[in-house]
Amino acid sequence: MVAKNSATVAVRWDFRSDTVTRPTPAMLEAMLRAPVGDAVFGDDPTVLALEDEVASLLRKEAALFVASGTMSNQLALRVHVGQLDEVLCDHRAHIHVWENGGIHAISGASVAPVIPPNGDYLCADDVASHASLSHFGRHRPVTRLLALENTLNGAVASVDQLGACAQKAHELGLATHLDGARLWNAAVAEARGADEFAQPFDSVSVCLSKGLGAPVGSVLAGSTALVERARHFCKLYGGGWRQAGILAAAGLHALHHHRERLAEDHERASELADGLTQLGFDVDPPMTNMVWCHPPPAVRGMPHFDEMQRRLEVEDGILVGGAYGGARNPFGQSAKSIRFVTHMQTPREGVLALLGGIRRLLRK
Repeated sequence: MVAKNSATVAVRWDFRSDTVTRPTPAMLEAMLRAPVGDAVFGDDPTVLALEDEVASLLRKEAALFVASGTMSNQLALRVHVGQLDEVLCDHRAHIHVWENGGIHAISGASVAPVIPPNGDYLCADDVASHASLSHFGRHRPVTRLLALENTLNGAVASVDQLGACAQKAHELGLATHLDGARLWNAAVAEARGADEFAQPFDSVSVCLSKGLGAPVGSVLAGSTALVERARHFCKLYGGGWRQAGILAAAGLHALHHHRERLAEDHERASELADGLTQLGFDVDPPMTNMVWCHPPPAVRGMPHFDEMQRRLEVEDGILVGGAYGGARNPFGQSAKSIRFVTHMQTPREGVLALLGGIRRLLRK
């Protein structure tokens, strides 16, 4: 609830992220009925079922259920690299920008963040030209891992793009990791199997708590040896949990019932983008469920948008994310500064309410 003078306005719609979803009644029922054991002992049947399901969907030998996407990514990185090693990634990558420097703090490795010259997505030539190999001797860390992300801020890299990058990395002797936090969105957008995106990579991380709507959890998949090594580090970092089948049941329900409906989120994002364009916003056409834009000139300054954000919350019960402005924008000065995210609890009614609220505020 948020205050509006002496009254209160309940939060009706939340466009800050697709991480804000709440379990559906059917998901809660699945959680209540889940058979459980002790995940550390390896005998929680629902956790095992979830890990088997994800491994099968991604065509990997094994999988590990963990608490978050950051934990899943950092476990993979810890398996792949260590001190004096280097991770090659896009300069916008979540592992580089949004995981608290975990590559350095946990694995002791360096990062080589690459800005693609075309402003789009890393290509095989970028991998070849930025990899620091052993011929640099003792003066530089040695690139050991290529880490890519799909989707990247809502944009989809094709199966062919990913495959070409991974192939070049393997030719150079690098391991490969895919941060697939929203890989399910990419698969729906491209009408391809998630396994097709995952196939070229030695490890893949996928989230259950974003567009799929589970309350907690990500899964790391790869070879049996890689996953067993990741389990070792997971226990070290406090990631061993007990009756985790209650949470795994939510993930299983999400995989069985919420993957195909991601197309609805993409449709809502397109409708929102069209409406914002009509209101004078400079909008990047969305590929999935994220709408990136600049507001019209009247509210382009940070203080003006912050005020719009506050009034949407107080007057309409609508939550939107803040603006990434100036030095706060990790995506570069030319990147769109505002992000709206659609999800399973932002139906067309919510999109229309958001557009109506913005329209009213622009007229004042």
